[in-house]
Amino acid sequence: MLISRINSPDFDSVPAVALLFAAGSRPDLPAINALADSSGAFAVTMEGDPDEADEGELWAELLVNGLTFDLRGLAPGKPADTEPGRSCVGIRQEDLDAEAEAIVLSPGPHLAGGSMMVPVLRSLAALAAALSELGNVVALTWCPASNLCAPDFFAQQVARWVEGGVFPGLVLVSLNNDPDGGLTSQGLAQFSGQELRVEPELGESIPELAKLALRLIDFLVRQGKLSSEEVLTAPDGQPLRLTPSKNGRYLRVWRG
Repeated sequence: MLISRINSPDFDSVPAVALLFAAGSRPDLPAINALADSSGAFAVTMEGDPDEADEGELWAELLVNGLTFDLRGLAPGKPADTEPGRSCVGIRQEDLDAEAEAIVLSPGPHLAGGSMMVPVLRSLAALAAALSELGNVVALTWCPASNLCAPDFFAQQVARWVEGGVFPGLVLVSLNNDPDGGLTSQGLAQFSGQELRVEPELGESIPELAKLALRLIDFLVRQGKLSSEEVLTAPDGQPLRLTPSKNGRYLRVWRG
């Protein structure tokens, strides 16, 4: 079905995934349909009109797990707008083409009220992993985390989560170094309603803090937003205090 649609996500409020390609190598509608047929991971339910592509982005609506997602920026239309990733996982910034072009995947309009629900986010991540099989994908960015991930690493981490494993915090959340030596998450709030701040006293090195943060991120995605202080046991047997900030947007982690 060929119709016209505009659906440009606000990266501050709507979850989205950008798939980056070398300039001039973005996929077109036939490539998306071919992958849908060969993988069986999703279906194409609606398409934009290639004859109108010169007027803007060319899009397709994809169906997975009974949910629909919009894929924008297909060739021969214009590349999708996206924000550059700041952290790298399994890939080096210098290895990326400065002229790379993006297609962007985001929840469809009917999911506007539930785009932050974990089942929707899991389906979004799984669909992005399926699309990483497209030729010429050089990196994926989970936009709320502002990261850049190697396609194979992204797909492996997400597949493990979809199959019942731990949450893929390495690819769906970023951990930013704070000036005092602590770590603050970026993108966790999409899943749990809060970002995490790990105090520097909890480890002697950034890798130690990151390992602890990833354990806590997995717990918080399953637990959900905390409205009061909670005490957990760290891997070393010591108690940890998780204390919500006054505005509830952050959880600060201290020694108990």
